[in-house]
Amino acid sequence: HLQADLGRQVNSFLRMTKQYLPHLARLCLISTFLEDGIRMWFQWNEQKDYIEATWGCGYFLATCFVLLNLTGQLGGCVLILSRNFVQYACFGLFGVIALQTVAYSILWDIKFLMRNLALGGGLLLLLAESRSEGKSMFAGVPSMGESSPKQYMQLGGRVLLVLMFMTLLHFDPSFFSILQNMVGTALIILVAIGFKTKLAALTLVIWLLAINVYFNAFWTVPAYKPMHDFLKYDFFQTTSVIGGLLLVVALGPGGVSMDEKKKEW
Repeated sequence: HLQADLGRQVNSFLRMTKQYLPHLARLCLISTFLEDGIRMWFQWNEQKDYIEATWGCGYFLATCFVLLNLTGQLGGCVLILSRNFVQYACFGLFGVIALQTVAYSILWDIKFLMRNLALGGGLLLLLAESRSEGKSMFAGVPSMGESSPKQYMQLGGRVLLVLMFMTLLHFDPSFFSILQNMVGTALIILVAIGFKTKLAALTLVIWLLAINVYFNAFWTVPAYKPMHDFLKYDFFQTTSVIGGLLLVVALGPGGVSMDEKKKEW
């Protein structure tokens, strides 16, 4: 009975927010790119000097890197919010993620790498949404049930999104941590395999939102302290993953999922 009640409440929530949820999801999803693009503008010299000193690439290439990050991210955000050339904007942002992963040595930091992959998962879901609106670059490819690109984008997006939560698991013997790990792992698995997907994704949104506000409260740290920027970066990156999960809530898990298979049984 409890499960049925929860299901009805989720369906009621989706009906009430049907018109607004996709817009909120996109805004949350691009938030980290928007924030980072603005950061490139206000910290132009610091970013350029860091790249130049780290890679010894010279003034010109360091300037090109910062300019590419600034225009690529802000331009991609504008296109996504205006619903124009969404697929090209997503691929541009994929390129920014790859570029930053190498330039800032994120490739060797498992936590940051997993979070960047989760961000990529959100972009995959956005690509799937644009395909459902007939705006995909694969528009000329015939849909053949489960083999359609859209469904595999949704599967890949779901699997990558849950990587964010793997970075939040704490391995210590306290009761609270063990309980959090058990519940979190169960929800992660449900989203990844696409079972009770909307309910599990909505629960993860609430959980991640609470963790984000509590642990990444950058506004409580003076702007001149380095921790302010670290927390701010984490806050907006986590907000983007929340946006990806909201897309899962709004669009469902797609064809390659247990929820979809249940309809055939």
